Parts: sequence; C-alpha cells; structure tokens
Amino acid sequence: MFEAVAFYLFAFLTISMFYVAVTTSQALYALSSLAAGMIFISAFFFILGADFLGAVQIVVYSGAVMALYAFGMMFFDTTRDVKEKQGNKAIILGLSVISALLIVVIVAAPIVGSNIEALYPVTEGAGNTQEVGMILFTKYLVPFEVAAVMLLVAMIAGIVLAGKKMDLSLTLMNEQEILRMREEDKNKKVLS
Repeated sequence: MFEAVAFYLFAFLTISMFYVAVTTSQALYALSSLAAGMIFISAFFFILGADFLGAVQIVVYSGAVMALYAFGMMFFDTTRDVKEKQGNKAIILGLSVISALLIVVIVAAPIVGSNIEALYPVTEGAGNTQEVGMILFTKYLVPFEVAAVMLLVAMIAGIVLAGKKMDLSLTLMNEQEILRMREEDKNKKVLS
C-alpha cells in the first residue's frame, strides 16, 4: 500500500515539475523545475529497491541539470523583463484528456501487470550494483560507449554554438550601457 501511494505522489510531482519546465518562458524557472523533476524520478528507483540507480539519477542527471542551470544564467539575458503568456485553451483541454487517460492506465496497470513475468530474473546472492555493472559492461557495452561519445559531441557543439552568439557581455557593461540596450530593444519591438 505504501509503495502505491508513494508512486502516485511522486508521479504527480514529476509530471507537475516537467509541465512547469515545458510551459514557462523563464529559463531559471524551467531549469529549477527540471532539476526537481529529475530528483522526483529518482524516487521511483528507491521505491523499486534500485538504490544504486536512484543515487546515479540524483548525481548524474540532477548534476547535469545544475550545470545547465549555470550555463543558463551565464548565456541567457536574465536581466530583461519576461511576461509569461496564458496557455492556449485547446492545449489545456488536450493535456487534461491525456492526463485522464494516463490516470486510467495507471489504475489498470496493476491488474494487467500481475500476469507479466520478468525476462531476466534476478540471480540470488548478487547485489543491485553488481547486476547493473554486469549487464552494462557486457551486454550493453557498445551502446554505453556510443552514448558517451554522443554526449561529448553534444557538449562540444553546445559550447561552440554558445560562444558564437556571445558578441556582447553584460557583465562587462556598466549600468548606462545596459539601460541603453534595453531602450533600443523596446524601440525595435515598438517598430515591429
């Protein structure tokens, strides 16, 4: 009973945080809710008894989101005023219908799942960390290495692309230059 209540609670919190991350126009709100969502995902691993994967989820993914948080603070112009728009009524209705269907699936899943057996049953005597290591570095070694190379390429590409767009540095400007730049942006918006 405890696991079911915890699952539904963390599922609601995770979906809520990711909803905020997708719908907000503030970069810092999005990154904060993304980090919270990643931490809530780790709760699923702890509920299932996969403590190692839960800790890796917190350290790796939440740490990566915190790195994104730092890059977002550096690269986005957080000094400008952002007004959030209200959502489209059709999107809200669609998300409500999808949420209702998701609730039906969540309620029906234990009934259907009682007849499912695991393809790879857990061996006796081996701990969670040993099982993950054996499978990861034997059966899934090549996809693991390919994913590492892809992440490295994405990181390098992100640094290169971000560096090309940084012709002005707000940290090196004084207050009058920043105010003048804001006024120029307002004038451009009024003219367009």
